[in-house]
Amino acid sequence: MSNSASPDALLGPADIRELAAALGVRPTKQRGQNFVIDANTVRRIVRTAEVRPDDVVVEVGPGLGSLTLALLETADRVTAVEIDDVLAAALPATIEARMPQRADRFALVHSDAMLVDELPGPPPTALVANLPYNVAVPVLLHMLATFPSIDRTLVMVQSEVADRLAATPGSKVYGVPSVKANWYAEVKRAGAIGRNVFWPAPNVDSGLVSLVRRTEPVATTASRAEVFAVVDAAFAQRRKTLRAALAGWAGSAAAAEAALVAAGVSPQARGEALTVEQFAKIAENKGAGQ
Repeated sequence: MSNSASPDALLGPADIRELAAALGVRPTKQRGQNFVIDANTVRRIVRTAEVRPDDVVVEVGPGLGSLTLALLETADRVTAVEIDDVLAAALPATIEARMPQRADRFALVHSDAMLVDELPGPPPTALVANLPYNVAVPVLLHMLATFPSIDRTLVMVQSEVADRLAATPGSKVYGVPSVKANWYAEVKRAGAIGRNVFWPAPNVDSGLVSLVRRTEPVATTASRAEVFAVVDAAFAQRRKTLRAALAGWAGSAAAAEAALVAAGVSPQARGEALTVEQFAKIAENKGAGQ
């Protein structure tokens, strides 16, 4: 039996508005909610994410279920994490009504994604989500850290956030999200999404970001927390040289300079010029020369 459902199983604009009206749902700015109302867009996301029939997909912020249904057409199973009480309560019924033959492959976790540390069923192999703009980066990093089995990730985020996540050293928008995402994965922009596929239409463009987990983690004796502490310090005052920016982290500017020199990094360099590997080297050399 094929997983594919009838073409009208996916939600169109009228379905979304009808569901929302029945539930008394108004998308809220506070949660950064914008519902996708275009079936072609959700299918494109599933294709771009390269979701396979054996994938266990975790979705964060499923909303009314547009993307959830498209994922269920292709994946082996889908677990959705939804914080909103009304949306979480309604989603299983939507799946049951529109894709009854796949309903047993769906699980709902009613929780804040930032607090989720386990999921029902087999470990997730992929993360595919339309992430609320205001929490996109912390949620993404939390999921990658908490579920090492997630091999491929495709997230839809505000265009500017997509640029930041996928930025490489030397770019103006390269910063904390770029380095931390790169700790886990190879990151790249995977397309743009217009405003008219959302309800309500946001006043910003959206972008897709693909993250494929590194087969070999960053080679370092420093822990992730130690490396991330250097990254946070380096970008806290962007305009400063690393010697100055890392003074607090190292204990003094001289101690920062010693760590940088030992790591083979110029004390006059700035954070936006460094790779994640270089940040790891600096973390390893904290206390050098003491």
